[in-house]
Amino acid sequence: MSNILVIRLKSIGDVVLTLPAVQMIRDNFPDAKITFLTSKENAGLLGGFREVNEVIAVDRAALRGGNPLRVIPEFFGLLGRLRAGKFDLAVDLHGIGETGWLARVTGAPQRWGPVQNAGRGRAYTRKIRHDSQLHAADWHLRMLEQCGLKPGTVRNEFALPEPARAAARTWFADHRLDLQKRTLYLQPLTSGAHKNWPLENYLAVARQFQSAGAQIIIGGGPADQAALGPARREGFEVTTGVSLLVTAGLMQLATLVVGGDTGALHLAVAQGKRVLMLMHDASPGSPMPFHHPEWVVAAPRPEAIGEITVDEVGTACERAMAEIEEGLMD
Repeated sequence: MSNILVIRLKSIGDVVLTLPAVQMIRDNFPDAKITFLTSKENAGLLGGFREVNEVIAVDRAALRGGNPLRVIPEFFGLLGRLRAGKFDLAVDLHGIGETGWLARVTGAPQRWGPVQNAGRGRAYTRKIRHDSQLHAADWHLRMLEQCGLKPGTVRNEFALPEPARAAARTWFADHRLDLQKRTLYLQPLTSGAHKNWPLENYLAVARQFQSAGAQIIIGGGPADQAALGPARREGFEVTTGVSLLVTAGLMQLATLVVGGDTGALHLAVAQGKRVLMLMHDASPGSPMPFHHPEWVVAAPRPEAIGEITVDEVGTACERAMAEIEEGLMD
């Protein structure tokens, strides 16, 4: 295989969870050119995928917007890039109708993908029945193995670009934070309200650790600025103005990262950072920290994340920090 296309359009966490699969593809095809097709808003994230040689970014909003002045050039531009890639293999790690069609229009003689119903499988030359009981990253590896790739050492390694690392250090300095001090990074908001532990609980944990001498960073994206207003009003450092890669750098500099089932925490795990994920559902197949189910505080019953107590999270944070400081993280 000389040219390989990997497809995963969204979201941040799901793109991050393709890392082990991309690294398995590279191990099997060390000399291939690997291109990754993703949504425009996630394209920057691929800067940390060392195995990826090229990124194709899709403006899905333009394609779906209904304005022919945007739809037509975006559609034909994408079609042209997919055809020009002369891909030998297209690997669809998303498995929806849209991505199956994208795999098919590449013209790649080999097209692999997951299926949940027989009709969708027509897009692929090798189709594997999706197993919802497996963690997403494990499922990707299983699919590749069933398509004939050799398993090896599983890697989940996000390589933060140096400019983002430097920008994170500058952010620490600008906010008068000490790189040598205990730092607790809290990521309260997720993509769905049902996954969010109450913000006031996060703030209670922040106060507890701040009073014990720890530095506190509250993470979030630009869209979270209003929601995180209470954290800012209490004087905590809030990161809503930084890019995703700089956020990754800030998490890397922190001692411990705590939050819900969100892309930022999966990104932290892929950097080898210790996290504590608060989950509304930790049943088989749920997106727990990859290979670290012990890094979870689970709701006592499904969809009841608000019933996790502040004391429970505080105790888990102290235990995790002690393990980090004693070198016992692994």
